[in-house]
Amino acid sequence: MAEFVNILKLCVGSDSVEDLTDWQKSHAHLWPKGRAIHVTRMWPKRESEVTGGGSLYWVIKGVILARQRILALERVEGSDGILRCALVLDAEVIRTEPATRRPFQGWRYLDPAESPRDLPKGRAREETLPPSLAQALADIGLR
Repeated sequence: MAEFVNILKLCVGSDSVEDLTDWQKSHAHLWPKGRAIHVTRMWPKRESEVTGGGSLYWVIKGVILARQRILALERVEGSDGILRCALVLDAEVIRTEPATRRPFQGWRYLDPAESPRDLPKGRAREETLPPSLAQALADIGLR
């Protein structure tokens, strides 16, 4: 059994990894230097596993395309007075091999054995395939 677990989350409103990184860069002034924050409603019950080496894997247009290391979890109160979970992330967005995922709500745990591998550093700078093509290649095991 793995010592850590990842979290899988839909990247709502993003059509590409660049959309995600652009949004995070535009909000970086709100967060501690070198960090990104993503707020979600539910607190992970497996907190020690999530913060023990886990990453947040981003699903963009039905395909996992990137991840960010989870550094900590913090309680934050929304403007509505409801407590939520802030995932404190490393600011570095790491591209991964594409892996298709069906739509879901909220977030899910993702076992490290089922997590897509990181792209080699040289390939991370390549132009991203359109999500439909990346999904088709992943479906037949070519990417």
